[in-house]
Amino acid sequence: MSVTIDDYAGLIPAWCPGCGNFGILSALKKALVDLQLEPHRVLIVSGIGQAGKLPHYIKCNVLNELHGRPVPAAIGAKMANPDLTVIAISGDGDGYGEGGNHWLHALRRNHQITYLVHNNQIYGLTKGQASPTSDRGFVTKTTPYGAAEPINPVLIAVAAGGTFVARSFAGDIDHLAGIIKLAIEHRGFAFVDILQPCVSFNHQNTYAWYRERVYKLETETGYDPTDRLVAFQRAQEWGNRIPIGVIYQRQAPTFEDSLPMLRGEPLAWRKTDPKAIRKLLDEFV
Repeated sequence: MSVTIDDYAGLIPAWCPGCGNFGILSALKKALVDLQLEPHRVLIVSGIGQAGKLPHYIKCNVLNELHGRPVPAAIGAKMANPDLTVIAISGDGDGYGEGGNHWLHALRRNHQITYLVHNNQIYGLTKGQASPTSDRGFVTKTTPYGAAEPINPVLIAVAAGGTFVARSFAGDIDHLAGIIKLAIEHRGFAFVDILQPCVSFNHQNTYAWYRERVYKLETETGYDPTDRLVAFQRAQEWGNRIPIGVIYQRQAPTFEDSLPMLRGEPLAWRKTDPKAIRKLLDEFV
């Protein structure tokens, strides 16, 4: 039997009408169906925030983690059961703020998971505070005199040694679905920064604002995503022109490749000796 969109039907979303999360949800479902991945073979791990609610609205295996902590849990699940397609989901606050350390180290270690970050440049769930990616001078409840210089997640990811660094836009579902599909197929840590308008609390970075600025790298003749120096240049573009697509990609051994205990039968299916576990716990208690 072929996999269809209906197989991924979940609860009715409770996001604000017009929220960019709807586009991300549709694109994710489309990518999973295009790859013909059955729901029981997919695990989505999320943190806290409006982005963190996404797994509630799609039918598959789901794990909600603490604020900023979906990445280590996703890594553990993939190491225990490599047959699963594991996708971690965060917002820009959850992923680049509270969870920034996990994101950086997952990039350099090249774990075998996909990480999708909904970047609306604001804290939406807690009603409109500045986030790590809010534009400089952006006025919010917590930055009445304007936000400080934002981080550049795409540039950081390339610099940190990411093997798949991409950006897409929630307002272009087909493009985003294609990027998510490529990310899932990539062998290693696949990071996708998703530009996602917040219609309730960010009236600066709107759908219209993005549509005037984003351009697709794949339509440019000669762009080579394996050229790291060029990727650095494109990653620094922001303002009048914002590139979307695969910014940088390379092949490298995954962290899991270096662990001999992961070879053979998946950890999830191995029998354990309770006495051995008790001894191990005693050493740390």
